[in-house]
Amino acid sequence: MTTDPGRKPGEGGEDEMPKQKSKRALRKRVKLTGTGRLRRYHAYKSHILTKKHPKRKRHLRKPALVSHADERRLKRLLMA
Repeated sequence: MTTDPGRKPGEGGEDEMPKQKSKRALRKRVKLTGTGRLRRYHAYKSHILTKKHPKRKRHLRKPALVSHADERRLKRLLMA
C-alpha cells in the first residue's frame, strides 16, 4: 500500500485487491446447516400442481441437501 498523505487509512488504493462479493442470488436459495452442508429446496413446486400427486407435492415441500459434487463449487460462490 502506498503512503499518500491525501488518503485516509482503510481507503482502497490501486495496489489493493477489491473485496470479493458473494453471489446474492445463491445466498437466497441455499442455507448452510450446522454441520457445514448446504440445504436447498426442490424445484417443480410453484405452479401446475393439479396434475401432481399429493405424495409428490408433499416430498417436494421438504428441503434437500446439495450433492457432494456441487457442494465445493457452491461454497466457493458463497465464500462460506
